[in-house]
Amino acid sequence: MKLPALSQALGSVRARGTSFTAAAATLLLAALTATACAPGTSGGTATGDEKSGTLRVWLFQEVNNKPKEQVVEQAVTAFEQRHAGTEVEVEYIPVETRAQRVKAAFNDPRSAPDLIEYGNTDTAGYVQDGGLADVTAEFAAWPEAKDADPTAKRSVTVDGKVYGAPLFVGVRALYYRTDVFRELGLTVPRTQAELVATAKKIHRARPELYGIAVGGAYTYGALPFVWAAGGELATGEGPDTRAAIDSEAARRGITTYTSLFGDDNCPAAKCAQMGGNATVTAFASGKAAMAIGGDFSHAAVEAGTVKGRYAVVPLPGATPGSIAPAFAGGNNLGVLRSTSHRTLAVDLMKSLAGKDTQAKLFDAMGFLPTYTDVRADAARRKPFVKPFTDTLAAGTRFVPASAGWGRIDSSLVLPTMFQEIVSGRKDVRTATEDAAGKMNAAFTSAG
Repeated sequence: MKLPALSQALGSVRARGTSFTAAAATLLLAALTATACAPGTSGGTATGDEKSGTLRVWLFQEVNNKPKEQVVEQAVTAFEQRHAGTEVEVEYIPVETRAQRVKAAFNDPRSAPDLIEYGNTDTAGYVQDGGLADVTAEFAAWPEAKDADPTAKRSVTVDGKVYGAPLFVGVRALYYRTDVFRELGLTVPRTQAELVATAKKIHRARPELYGIAVGGAYTYGALPFVWAAGGELATGEGPDTRAAIDSEAARRGITTYTSLFGDDNCPAAKCAQMGGNATVTAFASGKAAMAIGGDFSHAAVEAGTVKGRYAVVPLPGATPGSIAPAFAGGNNLGVLRSTSHRTLAVDLMKSLAGKDTQAKLFDAMGFLPTYTDVRADAARRKPFVKPFTDTLAAGTRFVPASAGWGRIDSSLVLPTMFQEIVSGRKDVRTATEDAAGKMNAAFTSAG
């Protein structure tokens, strides 16, 4: 198995976490905003179905990627042994630059991979743009697929057709430093108001720490605050989808989240540009007393300096004892429509997303399996799963059911909104109105 050089464009930024300067961030944001959009319609269709040769795979690069690489290598080695004359090349790409990479792949099939990992929020957009192969028949004939949970199956389904295989389900919860809480005599927050107060209390007592690491570019860490306040991203479906981020309820949640940016917790100059990986890195490296992280962040935190000194609870909601609705995240694997190795690519997809590999990815990375039986076994073996399964059980939310969401996400509409607020460039009302306008334009153009 060959592993080409990993992309370094954002890897060093993610490793440095809070050392990412505002100037560099501004340049990166401008570049992404200018170039990131949903991939154009693919003109590439398979011209054959070769049964040997080289298959190229793009997977996402994690904060601590080595354990993932090891699991993937095992699956790939077994695949290559089953298929004589076949070689697999795996490249790990930064999540933040996936829009540009995938757009290029859809528009230039000659340089495209055969198989990609993609976020479940990208499914509808990638299908509309003609990039993913319809694997409905193969998925239906796959014995393991019958044990995939309904939410995971929906994440690869558009208009009744299947465009990939679920790889893992992801939800976020609250990581906190047990030693810091014990030292300061603090109790775990039961509401989001208590969370804000606790974070600021920690920073006053320990100014070298963020009370809670938050990021202006951390969309899926911010949305539980919107949902807990009764807000929504949008209403309606398909061509009738309209933005709701400018509703009064949504603004209440946004106000709560953005109140965590400032010199009393997480200074905007450092935190406005941080994304989810940067906040987890800050926590894992001992620079924050709390962070909102996923089950998929577990391996990175365990590899950090806080190992043995943290715990995880569901992120609290607006009222005592409630759990904030979490984004029903997760990643999928999809075969590109342009592949000339369709049969091999589908088989490799099944190998990488199968029960055996998902169980190993859980042990290595903390990724929650999409199979109900494999997930139940994981929960029995690893107690750290409970806060995340409790969060799943409390109810999750998803992004609008419109291909326009991919354009909204890749154009950084919501991160820009949060950054405008925390920097003081716009107030909450103006920023949300402007964001809603951009969202509605994307929904309308998607049809």
